[in-house]
Amino acid sequence: MNEAKTLLRSMEVLDIRQLIGEATEYDKKVALEVKKPKSWCKSVSAFANGIGGRLIWGIADDDTLVGLADAKGDAEKISEAIKAHIDPIPDFNLSFAKAEDKEFVVLTVMPGAQTPYYYIGDGQMQAFVRVGNESVVASMSKHKDLVLKGSNMSYDSLVSRWKFEDMAFTVLRATYFKRTNRSFEDSDYESFGIINEKGELTNAGALLADYSPVRHSRLFCTRWNGLDKANGVMDALDDEEYSGSLVTLLQSGLDFVRRNTRKAWRKTADNRLEYPEYPERAVEEGLVNALIHRNYLELGSEVHIDMFDNRLEIFSPGGLMDGGSIKNMDVMNMASRRRNPILADIFSRLKYMERRGSGFKKIVTAYKSHDGYTEGMDPTFSTPWDSFVLVLPKFDIDGVDGVYVTTDEASVQDSVQGVQGSDQGAQGNGIELNEKQKAVLEFCSVPQSASDILDHINLSQHSKNRKTYVSMLVEAGLLAMTVPDKPNDMHQKYVRTDKTIL
Repeated sequence: MNEAKTLLRSMEVLDIRQLIGEATEYDKKVALEVKKPKSWCKSVSAFANGIGGRLIWGIADDDTLVGLADAKGDAEKISEAIKAHIDPIPDFNLSFAKAEDKEFVVLTVMPGAQTPYYYIGDGQMQAFVRVGNESVVASMSKHKDLVLKGSNMSYDSLVSRWKFEDMAFTVLRATYFKRTNRSFEDSDYESFGIINEKGELTNAGALLADYSPVRHSRLFCTRWNGLDKANGVMDALDDEEYSGSLVTLLQSGLDFVRRNTRKAWRKTADNRLEYPEYPERAVEEGLVNALIHRNYLELGSEVHIDMFDNRLEIFSPGGLMDGGSIKNMDVMNMASRRRNPILADIFSRLKYMERRGSGFKKIVTAYKSHDGYTEGMDPTFSTPWDSFVLVLPKFDIDGVDGVYVTTDEASVQDSVQGVQGSDQGAQGNGIELNEKQKAVLEFCSVPQSASDILDHINLSQHSKNRKTYVSMLVEAGLLAMTVPDKPNDMHQKYVRTDKTIL
């Protein structure tokens, strides 16, 4: 009690409205619930487990300033409750605020280094985290993350359950030589963090092995038809699922984006300047960030690249390292917090990223330096529900003055548009079908399944073949589905329409 009184005597009187304006994370309570400490102690746990925050007593849900009848007495009870119900006890301070002749108590909780901070009471021991403006029980993966943080460890530094001698690292070694012109020596396995001092394979090593055994380390890439993920036979114009070394995932993802975008170019006196639909530096930085800083403790989620007619989205499991929201942050001047420091270090050695962590700034700068940039056409960053999403707007390269759009690497979307044409074109006045497409239409004089169609023209059951020789013809009105209301029906077949002229 004496300690609490000493604390109270040192409190300064603060401006309540200024406090609310300054706090990025805060909760408000109309009164202190002495008999229900969990109602507010859970926020103390969440703030300590994250970026810190404030609790303010004396404010109603509608922001009405109610005030407290006994602010000093409530402050003493708050201090006692924290010491009784939060373990370990976080750093905090209590202050008074005054407004409209009313008194308020302000509890400021500092971000903790000894995570997780638990609420203990009612026979429970729970760690809380912030999700939006709520304090919720930490998920299993988030709890593991907090344990690692409190132990000053990271997922990528832990010893994996696989053996180093069973792994190959040809992709890593070849990429290192290609990008640095230096040979990868056997001693580098330990200096890179692939193995520890005992020769044991780390999780970082398992993620960088040629055939990575980490099942959830995958990359899903999809080029959608339209502006969203609608239902239907033409949902995806191109889709791939990649696995293997993180270096392979990065290279494969970049290749996928390249083949589904176009470039414009302008001839200069000395060379040729290229203008892609998406700045390549922005795409690379975004994908590197997604692969390196994702939460690998999340077992049911993977990194995704989703391409639409007007944008490209990169999704990564796990939000910011400290659990905060990126919404109100200055991405041009954010301090780097690395969830997987070994992976980050390795990719910096491969010259894919910088140690000082300026990826967000490079993404924004790549857009502003693009010839087609206009005000407001900026990348956006968000952290919804413990994940990270980067959205890159698509540049209209057809509208850039003085440039020529390449045709040697036509996108899948261009191919679809060429096949679609008009109804008149579907009758032979605008659509140029290749020989295999003509063979498909001839074969489908009676209903045929997609697998039978591809077998008939001696092609594999690959998704690209299905799109080119089935889906595109459906979209063009040359083939019809026998079950049109259920495009993905297992009994779906395709038949030639009366628009078709062979």
